[in-house]
Amino acid sequence: MRAVVMRQGTLVVDEVAEPHPAPGQVLVQTIACGICGSDLHALAHADEMVKMSQEATEGLPEGMRPQIMDPTRDVVMGHEFSAEVLAVGEGGGNVTVGDIVVSLPMAFGPSGLHALGYSNEMPGGYGERMVLSDLACLKVPNGLDPRHAALTEPMAVGLHAVNRSTITPGQAAVVLGCGPVGLAIIAALVARQVEPIVAADFSPTRRALALAMGAHAAVDPRHEPAIEAWRRLGAKEPLHLYEAVGVPGMIDQTIGDAPRGAQIMVAGVCMETDTIHPMRAIAKEVTIRFVLGYDPSEFGACLTAIAEGTYDVSGMITGTVGLDGVAQAFADLAHPDGHGKILVEPALTSGS
Repeated sequence: MRAVVMRQGTLVVDEVAEPHPAPGQVLVQTIACGICGSDLHALAHADEMVKMSQEATEGLPEGMRPQIMDPTRDVVMGHEFSAEVLAVGEGGGNVTVGDIVVSLPMAFGPSGLHALGYSNEMPGGYGERMVLSDLACLKVPNGLDPRHAALTEPMAVGLHAVNRSTITPGQAAVVLGCGPVGLAIIAALVARQVEPIVAADFSPTRRALALAMGAHAAVDPRHEPAIEAWRRLGAKEPLHLYEAVGVPGMIDQTIGDAPRGAQIMVAGVCMETDTIHPMRAIAKEVTIRFVLGYDPSEFGACLTAIAEGTYDVSGMITGTVGLDGVAQAFADLAHPDGHGKILVEPALTSGS
């Protein structure tokens, strides 16, 4: 089958081995797969990602520690996907042939647990077909556009960040960075009846998306800092700040801007060594928490929220490419001013 392969730090379209479902697995045809910021990080910082993954999974119970990818070998990325079931392996039955599904991007294979999209053995959604664990699949409700269902995974990341914070209805939030994770955080805050929500991003496209998702204000920090906008809207306390940028210096800047007693949730993935001034946070008694991923219940809740219209994700999709257009899409997302989420649709015959 055709797939986009991460090979020695580049992306190439190539023929790869056809996957076959083992017992407990299903074979699916990829309908749509989102390009995630983590994929851009993996391409540019694969060695560092592997090192940190090894550290993060150290000590997990045997059988629950995922296989860590070897960046010197081929990887078919893609972990934000929707797909159609083509065949069900022995012992399956949670889904049937013809079902449209999404899945937690983890699957058991002969060598153990694999993170789909970051595995040398099991292809992710940048290929025409995948195998998934039958029990990890969720059926997409009838009538929901599979392209919208593919955003279940990134929306769950935002929901998890909000769930891990202590924010309650009526409290104020500032969201720094309006890429897909920042937009997902805004959607979760709106659903929790948080007010006001101030969003900040350099990109006018992303600021417009933030307002469409329900933010009460969206500012260009070059012209109005997010904290000033929060003050303009009433300076309601306690303030919860969500850092969804993930570049060096952002955490320290957020500490400096935060009012006394604020909570900072760090959801942006910075792949480089960073520096903060602890005394600034100590003096303000700021709480800083770091979040990653989501749990299965949050994943399922996001699929339901998208299907029921609680989360309107249609505007987040700002581009679609076939397999031949993925490399250019990665280049475009390195300068993301014009994009929210780009979807890969392997069935498309052209690049975009």
